[in-house]
Amino acid sequence: MRALRSFVPLVLVAVGCTRTAPQVVVYTALDREFSEPLFAPFEKQSGIRVRPNFDTEATKTVGLANRIVIEAEGGRPHCDLFWNNEILQTLRLRAKGLLRPIHPANAEPYPREFKAADGTWYGFAARARVLIVNTELVAEDDLPRSIFDLTRPEWKGRLGIAKPLFGTTATHAACLFAELGPERARRFFLDLKANGVQILAGNKQVARSVADGALAVGFTDTDDAIDELEKGMPVRIVYPDTAPDGLGTLFIPNTLAAIRGSPNPASAERLADYLLSPEVETALATGPSAQIPLNPGVAAELRVETPATVHAMPVDFERALAHWDETVRFMAEQFTAP
Repeated sequence: MRALRSFVPLVLVAVGCTRTAPQVVVYTALDREFSEPLFAPFEKQSGIRVRPNFDTEATKTVGLANRIVIEAEGGRPHCDLFWNNEILQTLRLRAKGLLRPIHPANAEPYPREFKAADGTWYGFAARARVLIVNTELVAEDDLPRSIFDLTRPEWKGRLGIAKPLFGTTATHAACLFAELGPERARRFFLDLKANGVQILAGNKQVARSVADGALAVGFTDTDDAIDELEKGMPVRIVYPDTAPDGLGTLFIPNTLAAIRGSPNPASAERLADYLLSPEVETALATGPSAQIPLNPGVAAELRVETPATVHAMPVDFERALAHWDETVRFMAEQFTAP
């Protein structure tokens, strides 16, 4: 009994001295198969455990951003770093005062338009909004060259888009409201609706439906389109509206933002610095998702077009954000879930 009493304090001391390993919670909207493999090298080199949270293909960025808002309103932020696969939801969080400035060293080379002046967000690894076309159903001479071509009768019932309330499809819609003006943008989407556009759960489902021949053409992102192309499916990627006087192809960056009041602020900044490194942008560019590096110092061999190779849509994302609420209301009224 005497031996047991002497042992108990030693156990308590040992337990009391145990330290919890540093960690970082990251909410990640980029597809899990593209983002998750990048965390292991960071964990190995930093000793920081990464705890990623992913959302469904259907709700994507909106679901994660709403979770951040709810947690903040409850006074208990869980997310340290938000890895968004677009930008408008990041700007919405900043407008609500939920982001805190960080200054990763690897952000220095990025162009000004891809990082906030106050350090609240950083853009990297962009994707383009493209048309994916089934080449067995559409001849070369009949390819659509503009998003506005898809309102024509020959595409009636043959076109698909992802649910326009979430992800890059919603961002694309808000950018069109900003660039075209609300009246013209509404008319465009109403014309698509009248032409029998099919609403699918996400961009990946759109790309697969076109590749399988269920649809002739669809709106999607370059990562989902190139996946079908490189699997050998009968598809072609069309970068729309690239004529000199055209609207231009929309390019949307991934964004990183640290959450105000999160439990692991130092670890969040270290992870952000790592994700903005040339090595990560190179890995995203050369990997299956074929992301477009925004760091001018990254010289990866690209399999997709970039703003340097095709006419890009000029877009003011802050102005697009100002149209977000009216865009979502309109889309909710006009388009129902599949």
